[in-house]
Amino acid sequence: MRTPQRRMTLLATTAAATASLVTAGLLTSVSAQAAAGCRVAYSVASQWPGGFTGNVTVTNLGDPVSGWTLRWSYGAGQQVSQAWGATVSQTGGQVSTANVDYNGNLATNGSASFGFNASWNNASNPDPTSFTLNNVACTGGTTTPTNPGTPTNPGTPTISPIPSDPPPSVPPPTGLVGWATQNGGTTGGGGAPATTVTNASALTSALNATGAAVIRVSGTISCSGMLRVRSNKTILGNSGATIAGCGLNVSGDRNVIIRNLTFRDWNDDAINVQESATNVWVDHNTFSNGYDGAVDIKRGSDFVTVSWNRVFNHDKAMLLGHSDDNGAQDTGHLRVSYHHNWFDGSRQRNPRVRFGNPVHVFNNYYRANGGYGVASTENAGVLVEGNYFENVNDTYHLGEADSGPGRLVARNNHFVNSPAGQTGGSVASIPYSYQLDTASSVKSVVTAGAGAGRITV
Repeated sequence: MRTPQRRMTLLATTAAATASLVTAGLLTSVSAQAAAGCRVAYSVASQWPGGFTGNVTVTNLGDPVSGWTLRWSYGAGQQVSQAWGATVSQTGGQVSTANVDYNGNLATNGSASFGFNASWNNASNPDPTSFTLNNVACTGGTTTPTNPGTPTNPGTPTISPIPSDPPPSVPPPTGLVGWATQNGGTTGGGGAPATTVTNASALTSALNATGAAVIRVSGTISCSGMLRVRSNKTILGNSGATIAGCGLNVSGDRNVIIRNLTFRDWNDDAINVQESATNVWVDHNTFSNGYDGAVDIKRGSDFVTVSWNRVFNHDKAMLLGHSDDNGAQDTGHLRVSYHHNWFDGSRQRNPRVRFGNPVHVFNNYYRANGGYGVASTENAGVLVEGNYFENVNDTYHLGEADSGPGRLVARNNHFVNSPAGQTGGSVASIPYSYQLDTASSVKSVVTAGAGAGRITV
């Protein structure tokens, strides 16, 4: 299964935007004498009957530009319907994307990324073969343009293929980024036929069945307690899908994907990953008004990505490692990536970390968290990178309550009415490739893309 997001939703938007940027030409104001050039990475993050999500990253290789337009053409009837990180228009097969307010200035070797959703004919979805940035062909090198053209007459740029090897920072084509890409990757139910469930009994049976399965949740399902999720399952929410009163428990199983669901009023945890469960992806969900954790990961679990979720009207967001005396089981495990989540007034545990190293907390938006943002405890190693903190009095610190200190490295974060937090020690290196959004843009990126209902699955 392929997946969308602002980088995941952004993936679909990025593909259309990248194509658009290439065709339009990233360099918006290029003189006939200036060196100009660009490179585009285009990928399809996820695809479903009738639709797909695309990701595009355009890199300016020439002189700095203020404002850009990227253009490309589709040859199989694809139509872009929605974009984030760029504005988009389409006439026939010609797609044109332009910068938004926060990403219009591109220095030499500077990049901009965006994503989009689009429709396709279910038979063929070929990638665009050429892009222009500000009417300059994106060939992966620099040229001296002799006929830059005009917005209505783009000139005659040379058509050249998209580089076959995108920069290593570009997310993989699946749209999944982070620790869940490791240890063989996370595919959930893969291409298994989808089963739609509309009540608690059917959902319980489907989750607990053996074998690979894709489970679609429709409507509001009211339940209580924790529902066991077995290995090789993809759980997807149809539009408006809600699980009210209960949660999902991945215990000792592996290869599970949970996406596009609204959880509310749960009476234990909303999502609990425990007992050495591995390869779990929790993406584009909304959590509110529950009893305990929104997403708790513990007891030796590993290789988990938590991305593009929104937590609001709730106290305890995300716990990693359940107790201080469980180091024997947890040390060497609890490796989790938290990215592009919207911690929207959630009071604490955003996340609270024990033992895991490295834990990667990047490109999240923190708003008015009354307790604290991130806590690194019990010798954990946490990299806090490229996040946006707004009106947060305690952004990140070492130790929490009776838990001893961990290690924390912070870099490239953005602070609005919030102080830089407490750091110390070193953190193990991140083993996977990822694309980091500029911290100052994270608020707009995350609020546009995080939570249920922001993607089509």
